[in-house]
Amino acid sequence: MTERVDAIVLGMGVGGEEVAESLAEHGLKVVGIESHLVGGECPYYGCVPTKMMIRADDMLAEGRRIPRFAGDSTVTPDWDPVARRIRREATDNWDDRVAVERFQKKGGRFVRGAGRLAGPGQVSVNGTTYEATRAVVIATGTSPAIPPIPGLADVRYWTNREAVKVEHLPASLVILGGGAIGLELAQVFARFGVKVGIIEGMNRVLAMEEPEASAVLATVLERDGIELYLNVHAKSVEPRGDAVTVSLDDGRQVTGDRLLVATGRRANLKDIGLETVGLNPSARFLEPDDHLRVGERLWAVGDVTTNGGFTHMAIYHADIAINDILGNPAPGADYRAKPRVTFTDPEVGAAGMTEEQARKNGINVRTGIQKASVTSRGWIHGPGNDGLIKVVADADHGTLVGATAMGPRGGDILGIFELAIKNEVPIDDLRHLIYAYPTFYRGVGEAVRNLGSDVHMPLR
Repeated sequence: MTERVDAIVLGMGVGGEEVAESLAEHGLKVVGIESHLVGGECPYYGCVPTKMMIRADDMLAEGRRIPRFAGDSTVTPDWDPVARRIRREATDNWDDRVAVERFQKKGGRFVRGAGRLAGPGQVSVNGTTYEATRAVVIATGTSPAIPPIPGLADVRYWTNREAVKVEHLPASLVILGGGAIGLELAQVFARFGVKVGIIEGMNRVLAMEEPEASAVLATVLERDGIELYLNVHAKSVEPRGDAVTVSLDDGRQVTGDRLLVATGRRANLKDIGLETVGLNPSARFLEPDDHLRVGERLWAVGDVTTNGGFTHMAIYHADIAINDILGNPAPGADYRAKPRVTFTDPEVGAAGMTEEQARKNGINVRTGIQKASVTSRGWIHGPGNDGLIKVVADADHGTLVGATAMGPRGGDILGIFELAIKNEVPIDDLRHLIYAYPTFYRGVGEAVRNLGSDVHMPLR
């Protein structure tokens, strides 16, 4: 059976949901297809519940900082209210009924099932083929990438989904992966009394960001009691009673009551019929143009693309695709100032390129760094002021190409950096802004001044 509609959205995560709802609001006949939960990873297993967990561990950490600073304190961790809050406020106990009804009230038709592309403009699901006259949008998101480690399939391991759902904490936890997901969850569980070890194949944690940030974060994590195994790889995994033992390629073994696999994400592109629309079925990610097109009447948004990876990128993509589908003139995607935040304590916010990336792009690089602890606000803040602000400049053009804001509320400082990078604000302008005193944000001006006097030529 075939049915004609205006648009089909395959995958109703954050980006797909945004596209489907907006197109329906504009009067298009839209079919949204999702095999799991409308809203995707972010509200149920990612951004929202994990930040509730992080908020709880931050409160514990602040309570423990009170002695010798503001009085006496005794802090006793209790996971029960955290687990209850996640089920009540973040996930609605992993029920997407409200999200489905919201889409339907906007005029959309929702189909629960595993949709598959069936040719240009066509998607098949549950025995019905829908044919779109205007657009098909691929927004199938990502899933945890599980490495092919011998024995891993024979043990019960967690991904971020099981970690978020946990109601009773284990005594010990081994984490494979020292990226953002692994580090955020490691700090949460460690501050609630779990003995945590992190195994990371690179020689530093958070290896995609600046090495200075990695060094500070490693110190903080070890202070939280987390054991770091860096520059080593898991050779095999085996059950040991009720626990799990990971054998490393340097001969050591790490044992924990639970194992969390946080080794990255893979795009959900396998078996969705890419070959029927002229795309490579073995592609790791889709590579759209600057208006998110990947073919005739075909768009891709969010994590399935080469520039996805974050909820805010999926929403950004959705807006571009919506305007393109509706025929509205709008600028294309611009990733020069792409922002991201790792919500550890301290937070690591970054925009644009790292120093290493800038050098690889042939840029004449200058950097300026200011430690958070030596700013006036950092000194006032006292305990918990670990961090830094680092700016990466193109010395030939006198503009920023990247920046990192690491410290309390580090992610909230990113706005000035994203704007400066995207709009190519001359560094001289940044030098002479009036930075409110005493704020962490004032460290931006101090880092910019630390670039040196040979970076001043305005681009315009």
